[in-house]
Amino acid sequence: MEQHSNNIVDIHYLQTGQATATDALGMREMQALAYQHRDKRFLLIKAPPASGKSRALMYIALDKLAHQGIKKVVVAVPEKSIGRSFKDTNLMNAGFFADWRVASYFNLTDVKNEQDKKGRFIEFFSNNNTKILVCAHATLRNGMKELPDETFNDTLLAIDEFHHTSADANSNLGDVVRRVMNNSTGHIVAMTGSYFRGDGIPVLRAEDEARFYPITYNYYQQLNGYKYLKNLVLGYHFYHGSYLDHIAEVLDTRKKTIIHIPSVNQRASTGLGKYQETAEIMKVIGTIDHKDYNTGIYYVKTDDGRVLKVADLVEDEQKERNMVQDYLQNIKRRDDVDIIIALGTAKEGFDWQWCEMCLTIGVRGSLTEVIQIIGRCTRDCEGKETARFVNMIAMPDAEQAEVKVAVNDFLKAITASLLMEQVMAPSWKFKTIKDESGPNEDLAHTIVVEGLKPLSSAKTQTIVESQLDDLKAAILQDDMVVKALSGSTTAETITQHLIPKVIRERYPELNDGEVEEVRQRILLDTIIKGNDIVDEKGNPISTITGNNEEKPSEGNRLIKIANRFINIDRLSINLIDTINPFQRAYEVISKSVDAPTLKIIQDTIAEQKYDMTLEQAITLFKGPLKDYVASHNGNVPSVDDPDPKVRELAIAFQKIRNLKQRKMSGLEYEG
Repeated sequence: MEQHSNNIVDIHYLQTGQATATDALGMREMQALAYQHRDKRFLLIKAPPASGKSRALMYIALDKLAHQGIKKVVVAVPEKSIGRSFKDTNLMNAGFFADWRVASYFNLTDVKNEQDKKGRFIEFFSNNNTKILVCAHATLRNGMKELPDETFNDTLLAIDEFHHTSADANSNLGDVVRRVMNNSTGHIVAMTGSYFRGDGIPVLRAEDEARFYPITYNYYQQLNGYKYLKNLVLGYHFYHGSYLDHIAEVLDTRKKTIIHIPSVNQRASTGLGKYQETAEIMKVIGTIDHKDYNTGIYYVKTDDGRVLKVADLVEDEQKERNMVQDYLQNIKRRDDVDIIIALGTAKEGFDWQWCEMCLTIGVRGSLTEVIQIIGRCTRDCEGKETARFVNMIAMPDAEQAEVKVAVNDFLKAITASLLMEQVMAPSWKFKTIKDESGPNEDLAHTIVVEGLKPLSSAKTQTIVESQLDDLKAAILQDDMVVKALSGSTTAETITQHLIPKVIRERYPELNDGEVEEVRQRILLDTIIKGNDIVDEKGNPISTITGNNEEKPSEGNRLIKIANRFINIDRLSINLIDTINPFQRAYEVISKSVDAPTLKIIQDTIAEQKYDMTLEQAITLFKGPLKDYVASHNGNVPSVDDPDPKVRELAIAFQKIRNLKQRKMSGLEYEG
């Protein structure tokens, strides 16, 4: 049955076909844009899932091999299943000068050949008969431990899902990138769908990122140019008790669906264990008819007699898991699979073009993760008019009005992020009473702390100014810290011993005094953000500071997370229509958001970047702005005008126009 009631956002697109139309070389819009800059040594492609980044890399890599002196290409992906995006591809039939070919021996993501991947990675560089290798991030890290930096001379390193260079603090991908950039003649193509700072964690150091040439292509450009996909729907479904008792309310077995269950450490977990939860979801789908032991696929018969093919990616047993992944990597038709149940996989880079719905259980603290999951169902595909993301969340212990505000804020954050806007909370700057204020200092986010150790070196200043969030992520992912947060370890042990341990491991060159300077900033930054950052188990980071207040419930985490976003309160957009209560749960229903509405949101975000009140805009509108238009043949001022006074009039005009458009569309937020 069609689930209309749980739509928080219903986004419609123009279906111009431009995003998927190809040029004389067979390139889609985004790919052609990237190919124009193929001669850049360091290229950063920031584009949504399903926009064609993998093939864009193929075009660029083949050109570098043929015309730019590059002799080898190494493509690294975060997990093996994504390797299918870089399989052999015929490009010449569409007009390109060469095809993409990967020797099976050097496709290290092929689950049929798991033998000595590090050895084959090292062998690749001395093999003169092959030019392209595809591997997982882990293989790249392991292989680079055995190789000198100059190995990457005249080599192109392409990293897919590039945000992993810092999102996973233990990956050391950032180190590999810096080694290639600084100690070799190698080129780099970095690709990511997380083009915003999704978790406040920098993907690259500022000085390194400045060396990359960015290619930017946003979600609106992509989806508005699709041929088949008409709209994207985002929805939140709140429930009481166990999600297993309510999943049937949102799971439509007639839609191609990926179900992401919560980890055992998440509050949404039932406590039954991941295998039992998977079995219970199977029962909701229907009755298992049989299992194909050649593919690992379950055949499940629904109550109305249909037989669905269900893939279980929760299974840990290696042989079984590889069998299912191999099947999914080679599906050719819409009917090859109907439902995929997953835990940590099938998110970023997972290519299943027929996917219509992503059903995610539990609050996701990372906006990056939400955007990646949404990307699984937004590939253009014949016969697919609607893509849907539904998040099932435990009922918050809060008034409905508070939930409504939190959901609206989270929705605004997602929408702004799809438009490639930075929406995460700013970093606070702490200084001693003796420190002087700089000429361009953001005093609104600067706090004077008595007794704070001043930053004594350029190194600690760099860490505090640009790497604090990255360091915080490393602390939260440290095994000893994770165990301490979930146990009875005292706050003093964590703050005085474990946090300094992580700082020393990450920055071994710091002396004891510098470690203390950084430790103080970590704790101050944590305190001032008011529990809005949580660890992987959903615990507020304030646990580190000894704050013993009650931990938030799973549902209340949504409200906590909503407080992390900036520019959201100032973004006067109301995307909520009504609250729909029913027996044991409720849903928040949205207004319909179509392409013109997305444009209004984009214009409103642009307006917020200028510091002008509505009262100031009205004053300018009634006086100087009217005079300007009258004296310029009815033309309105431009925000790009070199005259600052004209730019000010343009900002006033934009603010008044945006307000009028929001009111006409029913989007103006009242209160």
